Amino acid sequence: MTSRAALRDLVRRVEAATPPGRDRALDALRALAVLGVVLGHWLVTALVADSGTVHGASPLEHLPGLTPATWVFQTLAVFFLVGGMVAARGHAAARARGTGYGVWLRARVARLFRPVVAVLTVWAVAAAAMLAAGTGPDTVRTLGNLVLSPLWFLLVFTALTAATPPAARLHPAWPLAVVLTVDVLRFGLGAPAWLGWIDVAAGWLVPYCLGAAWSRRLPRSRATGWALLLGGGAATAGLVLYAGYPASMVGVPGAPVSNLNPPTLAAVTFGLAQCGAALLLLGPLRRLLTRRLALWAAVALLNLSVMTVFLWHQTAMMAVTATGLLAGGPLPGLHTPPDGPGWVLARLAWLPVFAAALLVCVAAFRSYERGRPRRDRRTTAGHRTAPETVRPAGY
Repeated sequence: MTSRAALRDLVRRVEAATPPGRDRALDALRALAVLGVVLGHWLVTALVADSGTVHGASPLEHLPGLTPATWVFQTLAVFFLVGGMVAARGHAAARARGTGYGVWLRARVARLFRPVVAVLTVWAVAAAAMLAAGTGPDTVRTLGNLVLSPLWFLLVFTALTAATPPAARLHPAWPLAVVLTVDVLRFGLGAPAWLGWIDVAAGWLVPYCLGAAWSRRLPRSRATGWALLLGGGAATAGLVLYAGYPASMVGVPGAPVSNLNPPTLAAVTFGLAQCGAALLLLGPLRRLLTRRLALWAAVALLNLSVMTVFLWHQTAMMAVTATGLLAGGPLPGLHTPPDGPGWVLARLAWLPVFAAALLVCVAAFRSYERGRPRRDRRTTAGHRTAPETVRPAGY
């Protein structure tokens, strides 16, 4: 069988395994959200080789003109929106089947954390090996931080998932009011900075509750989408221009305030604008993925390994960086300081190499995310199906 014929066969099997009622647009939004985070990290994270050590740096510190890139690639609100929608639907369906809350929650959390165990095990061994080989502690700490930093997202997402029953009944305006109050206290009245960590839960609860509300088919008209997009965008612009919030939607080294760590009111209003854009895209995405079966197959296959992609994308970048050093680096865009347009152009050229390394990681570790495959009783010798293709809507 030729490669073209094999691809056509894969597309047919994915389409045959897709239930008629599956909302393909939600899978597409989830895939776009994760790819946004991956590309964003690859573009704004630099590992600079200097005097035998490797330390992290960000082009945003030297090139403020890259700030608009953070508006495109900081897509976490969309992931929480889809997560709230899917979790609320799944919990309602579980209750209708008589499945208890504990059983439902364990099933969801297991899919999230199986791949975490794999990445932590590999990196514990790798860190020990690097230290034993004489790698400096600062270098190991820098690499370890890049691996561990995405895990905060999973902890917050798990906590919100556990809170799905009350969150499904909570209006998004309430957590939004909490974020507003905390920011007024922090930035307007001089309250302690630690108060901002309340917004780690409250800030991401806003899109999560919005998704849960949409799962109950509350207002999801195009007018609602435009209101969120334009209102959230205008609010964010006002906060940046007149209230002193940073324009970057991710943290910038050396900046006094980060919009993301912890999330500020500007990050939340920006997330609302993203949620509005996501709502407007639902219909077009459904139509596109119903017509373009090859595109739907790509989205479905990505969703099967979406947590593996998220957890291993920094490792893929570091693997390429280390290989470049061993091959005689430093190389432009890979080991050099991100202080000029030349670095940006060079980094763009490295993105396909990062993607290839990530595909290797996914091939090696995707089984930890999928768990034990379930056999389809209708499968017979010589007739393969793709039963797992329809499983990834669990996030």
